[in-house]
Amino acid sequence: MSTFERYLTVWVALCIVVGIGLGHLMPNVFQAIGAVEVAKVNLPVAVLIWLMIIPMLLKIDFASLAQVGRYWRGIGVTLFINWAVKPFSMALLGWLFIGWLFRPYLPEAQIDSYIAGLIILAAAPCTAMVFVWSNLTRGEPHFTLSQVALNDAIMVVAFAPIVALLLGLSAITVPWDTLILSVLLYIVLPVIAAQLLRRSTDVERMAGRLQPVSLVALLTTLVLLFGFQGEQIIAQPMVIALLAVPILIQVYFNSSLAYILNRVSGEEHCVAGPSALIGASNFFELAVAAAISLFGFTSGAALATVVGVLVEVPVMLSVVWIVNRSKGWYERGAAVRTNAASIRKA
Repeated sequence: MSTFERYLTVWVALCIVVGIGLGHLMPNVFQAIGAVEVAKVNLPVAVLIWLMIIPMLLKIDFASLAQVGRYWRGIGVTLFINWAVKPFSMALLGWLFIGWLFRPYLPEAQIDSYIAGLIILAAAPCTAMVFVWSNLTRGEPHFTLSQVALNDAIMVVAFAPIVALLLGLSAITVPWDTLILSVLLYIVLPVIAAQLLRRSTDVERMAGRLQPVSLVALLTTLVLLFGFQGEQIIAQPMVIALLAVPILIQVYFNSSLAYILNRVSGEEHCVAGPSALIGASNFFELAVAAAISLFGFTSGAALATVVGVLVEVPVMLSVVWIVNRSKGWYERGAAVRTNAASIRKA
């Protein structure tokens, strides 16, 4: 790991401060950048995400995807966390913290809207940033790609019913254009670009050269995201801090549960890491778009999903740190050792 990567959390913290400061000092500039969007997908951010994930996708040889079935334990755990645990646990945490414990400190008229935003956020598994987190944990890239693609396919049919069930709505307006465009921008096109690069260049050399570009793109994205929300952060710091509490608990609960279930099942650490990260992170572009389409741009639901954007990177970096530091403990698990021995014999 390079010196730059080793101190990534420091650079992230600096970018958050810079983003908030610039967003407060130059709101018109960030509003102009934020307006460059299609179907509520910001195109400058999409380009930066390309630069983040293509170096990771370069490592994927599609001929090896046929072997992804060996990671069935990790796939099963991640699907269970994403679709059977996360939306429902967030509904419970939202009711507990926002609807009860923090209720006296929040605007009464927005309580239900805040809870709705948290639920929408939890019902959308992350699509793009997961490739960055997986790479930082030395995760298995074929598993990560397969899991993200599978989640995207499930999201098309499951997102609306789950949100409708938890919000008590008879019908929910899903921003299909945002969903489809996001999958196209963050999965399909980068995969195609990466495979074309694999055929035309030395993969290892190209990936090495692009790795610093990937990290710089991550930090630039942070400056933009926090710049977009600089005014709201400064105007409503208490509300944002309180909304962040259930999101933080949700991330650590789901990542820990996924990590432990993978260990109990005997899955390899290179799969358990990305599984925990995919199980904990959120597809904030879709969540923000859905909240705005249902409740309006200035609603508490929209603000709650934006808070998810604010805490995503710092919190996920802490999960990456935990996963990396606990590798020795993980691999001492009896089921993990047994599975590793059987793989070596095969």
